[in-house]
Amino acid sequence: MLPIMARTWFQLLSSCVVLGAGVGMFLTASLGSDGYATLVSGLALALALDFWVVNLVVGLILVAIAWGRGLTPGLGTVVQPLVVGVVVSAVTGSIAEPDHWWARATMLALAMPVLALGVAGYLAADAGAGPIEAAAITLDPPIPFRWSYSVVQGGGALIGWACGAAVGPGTIVAILCLGPLVSWLSRTVPALRAETTA
Repeated sequence: MLPIMARTWFQLLSSCVVLGAGVGMFLTASLGSDGYATLVSGLALALALDFWVVNLVVGLILVAIAWGRGLTPGLGTVVQPLVVGVVVSAVTGSIAEPDHWWARATMLALAMPVLALGVAGYLAADAGAGPIEAAAITLDPPIPFRWSYSVVQGGGALIGWACGAAVGPGTIVAILCLGPLVSWLSRTVPALRAETTA
């Protein structure tokens, strides 16, 4: 049996890889992406920087804000933005955008549970929240995580869209459904039970 620290590292890293794959699939489907990816994509376009660089900088800013509100960062706070950013860059660089709308819709539909599983998994590792989740957790209470996550995702999408990032049906689906799906997975899958299940 693996020591607790080794299990934490494994769950954290594997979940961040899954999370990055989900975000990469969202971006490749070209039907809009989750709110945080839209924020980072828009800023990356506006600043002419790589996605992973902007992801890291924005992540540090959001974590600092959450820290100022009493949410102490941890190992996952540092690892999540870096690993996710690298995986997103790898996925978007290696998978071509589908030609047909039904193929893009299929990729989007597959990306949603992958993304939610990655978020729920790394939160359950209890090694510190990443940027967007930390921002949502600081709003809970008074807003339950499943909806505070939607609020933060929606705000990120608006800023990203203003900076030139594409938005679409996938953006709306992610804003409305991702928080509830993460909370549902955290409640129903024993290995993914986390504190943010309200």
